[in-house]
Amino acid sequence: GLRSGKLGEQCEAVVRFPRLFQKYPFPILINSAFLKLADVFRVGNNFLRLCVLKVTQQSEKHLEKILNVDEFVKRVFSVIHSNDPVARAITLRMLGSMASIIPERKNAHHSIRQSLDSHDNVEVEAAIFAAANFSAQSKDFAAGICNKISEMIQGLATPVDLKLKLIPILQHMHHDASLASSSRQLLQQLVTSYPSTKMVIVTLHTFTLLAASSLVDIPKQVQLLLQYLKNDPRKAVKRLAIQDLKLLANKTPHTWSRENIQALCESALHTPYDSLKLGMLSVLSTLSGTIAIKQYFSSAPGTAATSARSFDLVKLAQECCYHNNRGIAAHGVRILTNISASCQEKDLLPLEQDAVFGLESLLVLCSQDGSPGAQATLKITLTCMVKLVKCRPHLSQSVVESLLTQLHSAQDAARILMCHCLAAIAMQLPVLADGVLGDLMDLYKVIGRSATDKKQELLVSLATVIFVSSKKALSSEVKTVIKQQLENVSNGWTAYKIARQASRMGNHDMARELYQSLLTQVASEHFYFWLNSLKEFSHAEQCLAGLQEDNYSSALSCIAEALKSYHKGIASLTAASTPLNPLSFQCGFVKLRIDLLQAFSQLICTCNSLKTSPPPAIATTIAMTSGNDLQRCGRISNQARMKLSMEEFRDLAARYGDLYQSSFDADSATLRNVELQQQSCLLISHAIEALILDPESANFQEYSSNGTAHVESEYERRMMSVFNRVLEEVESLNRKYAPVSYLASSTCLCSAVIALLKVPLSFQRYFFQKLQSTSIKLALSPSPRNPAEPIAVQNNQQLALKVEGVVQHGSKPGLFRKIQSVCLNVSSVLQSKSGQDYKIPIDNMTNEMEQRVEPHNDYFSTQFLLNFVILGTHNITVESSVIDSNGIVWKTGPKTTIFVKSLEDPYSQQVRLQQQQGQPPSQQQQQRTAYSRF
Repeated sequence: GLRSGKLGEQCEAVVRFPRLFQKYPFPILINSAFLKLADVFRVGNNFLRLCVLKVTQQSEKHLEKILNVDEFVKRVFSVIHSNDPVARAITLRMLGSMASIIPERKNAHHSIRQSLDSHDNVEVEAAIFAAANFSAQSKDFAAGICNKISEMIQGLATPVDLKLKLIPILQHMHHDASLASSSRQLLQQLVTSYPSTKMVIVTLHTFTLLAASSLVDIPKQVQLLLQYLKNDPRKAVKRLAIQDLKLLANKTPHTWSRENIQALCESALHTPYDSLKLGMLSVLSTLSGTIAIKQYFSSAPGTAATSARSFDLVKLAQECCYHNNRGIAAHGVRILTNISASCQEKDLLPLEQDAVFGLESLLVLCSQDGSPGAQATLKITLTCMVKLVKCRPHLSQSVVESLLTQLHSAQDAARILMCHCLAAIAMQLPVLADGVLGDLMDLYKVIGRSATDKKQELLVSLATVIFVSSKKALSSEVKTVIKQQLENVSNGWTAYKIARQASRMGNHDMARELYQSLLTQVASEHFYFWLNSLKEFSHAEQCLAGLQEDNYSSALSCIAEALKSYHKGIASLTAASTPLNPLSFQCGFVKLRIDLLQAFSQLICTCNSLKTSPPPAIATTIAMTSGNDLQRCGRISNQARMKLSMEEFRDLAARYGDLYQSSFDADSATLRNVELQQQSCLLISHAIEALILDPESANFQEYSSNGTAHVESEYERRMMSVFNRVLEEVESLNRKYAPVSYLASSTCLCSAVIALLKVPLSFQRYFFQKLQSTSIKLALSPSPRNPAEPIAVQNNQQLALKVEGVVQHGSKPGLFRKIQSVCLNVSSVLQSKSGQDYKIPIDNMTNEMEQRVEPHNDYFSTQFLLNFVILGTHNITVESSVIDSNGIVWKTGPKTTIFVKSLEDPYSQQVRLQQQQGQPPSQQQQQRTAYSRF
């Protein structure tokens, strides 16, 4: 390793450090590792120093965990006095890379200033790198170096290539208004004084970045860039202006005035170059999806008299929709789509038609072309189609028809994308009629006999569309066709993906057959158990599909059959879990489903019991005289069972809520599914209360507003319609026939249960696939060597518990939600007492503390002071939960436990022993204080 005499082995040891930091990212290791690296940097040759520099740059987010910053900087900084300019240059770059932890080190500032005057180019370039990094971190350094930089840029002795490297430092001069203003003035002078292409490009770009950081000058910067775009004849400058306008359109669209958009439209209308027109349209299409488009239409003079088509932006978009350049046409239809979507209060019927025609023509053009450019344009087109249909549902029929027509003649790559689009539209709106199924099946048959990757993907995409379009269970013909195609050209992975889609769409009979066929094709025991559990769950849900509205006895047998399969499935699922993949969400979801089915079964039995042994005719009178409303149910067992049933459904709803809170990494569709299960439990408990237990105080207002939200899937649509129907029925029974008869109540409850079970359960994406992965790793100090060993603390002292944590991400961090802060909860419980019982205030018996910490570079640390007045062993539990950027708390864990043994301090022990022996404490001991013990 580092102690080896061979240079190669030393270098290998150095470059392995980033992986070590990733594996154990806590300060105790990182501090000692960086001190070792600083030693290597101090005594090694330039190649080793370069390796250390690269490691430091790769591990930038771990730098703040260095505890001995002074020692680390001292070892690195010693090399700045070397006679070798390359060693000095590497040291400067090292200091620049460490700027985040030493922003105000004056010796580093001084060295950078000195090195800017060096005669060695390598050293000067390193000083420029360091100056840029320190300027970004330190206000003092930025203010001090600004004049030096401006002198060098304006100095005649400075070569042009060096000036081009110095100018970008000015983008960091945004720490206060006066500094930003002086930097803008300097850049303004440079733009006019040095009109060469390279200088104008670098200066304008720095100008834009400075404005974007300081925020106050963005409108001026937009005007300046538009001026260059309009007046400067050089294409390179125009391209740079467009690129910077795009940056500002993404960052601050609200600062764009109507005049700015108008000027950009005019430039786009008059430019003869397609490449520039494409760039301008991309800026306009970005703006059209933001608040800027509303400002453009609302602040127009004489808006009332002006139709939407007479605006320059609309003219430009219509002109570009049918342009021979695909990219320009795509931006044209995107602008029209965004206008139609965002300006819904205006009468935009002609624009909607233009958007649809433009989208259809692009669809025809791109679906026949297999090139990557055509595919990218097709993606934009299809995204626009989904957006347009979502906000203008009356256009859905024509869009879907054009998609289905093109599906037959399109290339395979285009067909896959078109199937995704069809499925996305059909999930939102029921637009695919049963008549479409025949066309889709014909297409499925003729997909081809080759087993290429594209064909495999197309089989999955088309099967998804078939599952979405079939409202009822799939016919045997459809199943046969799908299975034949899978046997002919597919591999096991394709079959699994199709089965997974069938489970998501509620086609459980098809899914069961596919899982069954895959059982013998997997390589490991865990995969076998996973597939077997999925087969059992599909079979269980298939049993529930046979429920009939009024046949309650057959409903009980169907639920019993489903439960049998679910119990087999959960046993398989437990066997499929591994320490690395514990399948906690899947197990939690299925266990809740089992408990829910059992609760439904119990409720139907209770309702049947209520029918077979009805309450006496005077039950209502007894209830009124006794003041106990439960007497209306008749026998005491029925009362107790109804109340128990209601509490059981409320408990299930709370458990679904806990599952929701623990699923931080789940996609929104999965979370909505869990929410719907929770709502179904609340609905039944509310119905029991409203019909049987407490009809007078039943409140319908809090339940009736759920149907107004936008529906995202067919499953949600069907569940919401059941919810609304059940609520209406319960409310009408309550109003018309108060008090409701036991027969009507029982029938209503049983019908509600069967209606909920008849909606095929959807197993959403998170059940099969985790796209985002977030976990927290905690380290407590002090911590015992052996976890079962307690930490000794004297009862008159406090324990300072330091909690450090690291947030670990998968390949797509923050895909669905990001961590804003971490909430740490520390609690202690007395496990076993030792010594006598003293009367101690209740406050001193337990520790309950909570702190919120914001992670920085995925690391956080905080401290708690804990009291252990009572002698004995205490159990300390530290639990972490996460708060996302919307302020929602997620119980992600982990939970860590340590033991503390509270011991009596020696002085108190001595006094107590003397008192027990009947000796008065000596004068010297009485005067002794806590300070004299040390």
